[in-house]
Amino acid sequence: MNGREIVVVTGFGPFRQFLLNPSWKAAQGLKLVGLGEQTEVSIKEVPVSYVKTLQIIAEIWQTLHPKFAVHLGVARGSSVVFLEQTGKNSGYRDKDVYGFCPDSHCCVEGGPENLDSVVNMRAVAKEFQQAGTDVVYSRDAGRYLCDFAYYCSLYHGQRRGALIHVPSSGSLTSADRLVPLLQSLIHTMLDQLEDPLESA
Repeated sequence: MNGREIVVVTGFGPFRQFLLNPSWKAAQGLKLVGLGEQTEVSIKEVPVSYVKTLQIIAEIWQTLHPKFAVHLGVARGSSVVFLEQTGKNSGYRDKDVYGFCPDSHCCVEGGPENLDSVVNMRAVAKEFQQAGTDVVYSRDAGRYLCDFAYYCSLYHGQRRGALIHVPSSGSLTSADRLVPLLQSLIHTMLDQLEDPLESA
């Protein structure tokens, strides 16, 4: 394989009070700072739409073949960063920005109920907590578009994905603090991919 490995970072489009979604702003910040010389960061804005999310996520894995995909979402009312371990296939009942919800209430009909990332998010969160950072491990991504995108990505990408919920309040909303933290988190996840024994 020639050239650099690709890491895709997605953020969401406008949603309710967020005319510029903080998750998309963070994705743009990551593109700017990069992930080192060996890695190409490719960013994609995902509309808060079930149909478009499904389509875009499948396309990312089929056309870009990234080493890893990181999906950023917003945790409303939160001041900490959440690392999500699990994507859920069913239970989607809330309408998207177009007023649509899948009839099946699920991501992939016939797919497994839960998919976990290959990365041990608990280990990553613990490492950052020990360093005094507001990073929290979570197994429930909320059954909305973030969870939906995450499950679709884990399904299409052999579970090589992450969902990081960024805060909507507090000091970590400042790009100066959030972007370097995300950069470090993603580096730690990529290191774990390289050395799976670390995650055991």
